[in-house]
Amino acid sequence: MKLLAIDTGTEALSIAVSVAQADGTRVWSHEGAAGAAASTTLVPAVMQLLLQAEVRLADLDAIAFGAGPGSFTGLRTACAVAQGLAFGAGLPVLPVDSLLAVAEQARFVHAPTLSTCCVTAVLDARMDEVYAATYCYAQGRWHNPLPAALLAPQDVARWSDWSAQQHGPWWLAGNAFAEYGERLGSLDPAAAAASRVPALPTAAALLRLAPSLLAEGAAVRAEQALPLYVRDKVAKTTAERAADKAHASAGQA
Repeated sequence: MKLLAIDTGTEALSIAVSVAQADGTRVWSHEGAAGAAASTTLVPAVMQLLLQAEVRLADLDAIAFGAGPGSFTGLRTACAVAQGLAFGAGLPVLPVDSLLAVAEQARFVHAPTLSTCCVTAVLDARMDEVYAATYCYAQGRWHNPLPAALLAPQDVARWSDWSAQQHGPWWLAGNAFAEYGERLGSLDPAAAAASRVPALPTAAALLRLAPSLLAEGAAVRAEQALPLYVRDKVAKTTAERAADKAHASAGQA
């Protein structure tokens, strides 16, 4: 199986190509800065990576992309590039939950030998909010008891309390720690540092998730691929910001 994965939904641009070989799967990857520059640098970087892997675009089995939630612009960029490349080559597109990719990256880096664990993935959603979802890993597969939600940072620990009741270790993983710090809370304050794992939805994580998702029929035609926003608008109105400020002040009174 030959796969390409793209993620530009956070502060990082991540691309990877995997090729299954007789002695295992080989992966070529590229990391860079996302943001405004990603729309102009992404396609050349993809083509360069395919060249390094000696894989033609038409030889791929599918193109995976980080579908979100995440940066509105970044998600649209990854989706549009995946669609464009797939449409021209007649390939299926695999939208992958970005929070699931965070959980997978945290598991793979932090404890790859564990047979069971739970991860609450948290990505900075800006506007004093985070995207969060809880995933549990067992028997080589992930399941999602708490689907993606848009939360205030201080609500994450209480919202994710379910995961603390499961067997195996639990981590909070993502990119929101520097911005929100202790506001994210902890189910066990004494173990807060140990339970926090910095992680992003890397393209390599998308590739590890792709085979099982493809087997489940999650791939779609290029024109059917869509980002997963969770938040339905990018900015609050002046009245909404004023109401939020008043609510916060009342809570501190």
